[in-house]
Amino acid sequence: MSTDFVTYVREVQAISAVPQILETVASITGLGFVAIAHVTENSWTTCAVLDRLGFGLKVGDGLDVTTTLCDEVRSTLKSIVIDHVQQSEQYRDHHTPRLYGFQSYFSVPVFRPDGTYFGTLCGLDPKPSVLSAPSTISTLELFAQLISKQLEIERDHAVTQTALLSERETAELREQFIAVLGHDLRTPLSAFQYGVELLRLKHPDPEALPLLKHMQRSVSRMSALVDDVVDFTRGRMGGGISLDLRHESALDVPLRQVIDELRELHHESAILAHIQPNISLLCDAGRLSQLLSNLLKNAIVHGDANAPVIVSITSAGGRFSISVSNQGDALPPERIQQLFKPFWRAPSSGPHEGLGLGLYIVAEIARSHAGTMDVSSRDRTVCFTFSMPDRSAALEFAAT
Repeated sequence: MSTDFVTYVREVQAISAVPQILETVASITGLGFVAIAHVTENSWTTCAVLDRLGFGLKVGDGLDVTTTLCDEVRSTLKSIVIDHVQQSEQYRDHHTPRLYGFQSYFSVPVFRPDGTYFGTLCGLDPKPSVLSAPSTISTLELFAQLISKQLEIERDHAVTQTALLSERETAELREQFIAVLGHDLRTPLSAFQYGVELLRLKHPDPEALPLLKHMQRSVSRMSALVDDVVDFTRGRMGGGISLDLRHESALDVPLRQVIDELRELHHESAILAHIQPNISLLCDAGRLSQLLSNLLKNAIVHGDANAPVIVSITSAGGRFSISVSNQGDALPPERIQQLFKPFWRAPSSGPHEGLGLGLYIVAEIARSHAGTMDVSSRDRTVCFTFSMPDRSAALEFAAT
């Protein structure tokens, strides 16, 4: 059986209703052999069969198409229905009934929804049977149409599954490539960063200092992009954002450091910070620093340059929260829904704004801490708020 025939047989076999259709047709007509066949100019192949006569045909078997009446159906695209071969002027001397030994017979064309011919729903029996009643013919044609519709559904399903599998494989390869790329970029970047620092310390030339600082900022930005890519890939491939959970007794210190660094990098932007002192929290301080840094960069890039970015960091009532707000254009609900998707950027985003992974990584860090990210936009104020449970007190109580 050729590959094409295998495909046709599988298409019919994939239709779960086929056995019930054949059983019902056999019951309605009283015939002992009912089949669905794929028919071409050169072949006749059984795709499904109900054989109570011991006729001997199994799924995938073929017949010489020229010995069948299905060949005539293929040529005329019209049904053939015979109640009693011996009483039929047209078929009593036909070679097919003599060859296969039947007296009652039907063959109804099965089309694909696009109108192309697939084959037939057919049946036969050595005994006569009343098949030509209008209600019986209508029922048989209805079953043929049902098979046609199911064939199209199964083919669409197969195409969709193939497309999904291809897309999944492509996505996995892409993310593996990104992971390798991110890993391989770390080594030369580290060497470059070390070289710039060494030049700054060994050769403190005042004229070269601005250039070295610019190079150092560029290396830091490239390193941050690589970190974003690696974090994204790890999250997408099932590992999630990795955490190093520790009990921090002064979390406000590293968070203040993040704000100070961004103030130095973006001296043209005002950052007002309200940070509760001596914050104690079970968390990954490095990841929360990364979250705050990404939120601040987002606010600086997208906010009104003439209005300050406001940061509030508090721990109260069993919840720790970081909120970053800026003045700017209101965000419509449909845009808010897109903010934390990877590689998504606002339509007005420029090429200087990175890969579009910053807020995605923010959301992943929040999720890894069992926290939430909320966004509000009202009265020209856009506010991002991270909140997570403070389990420090419960752990201290359990340890006593």
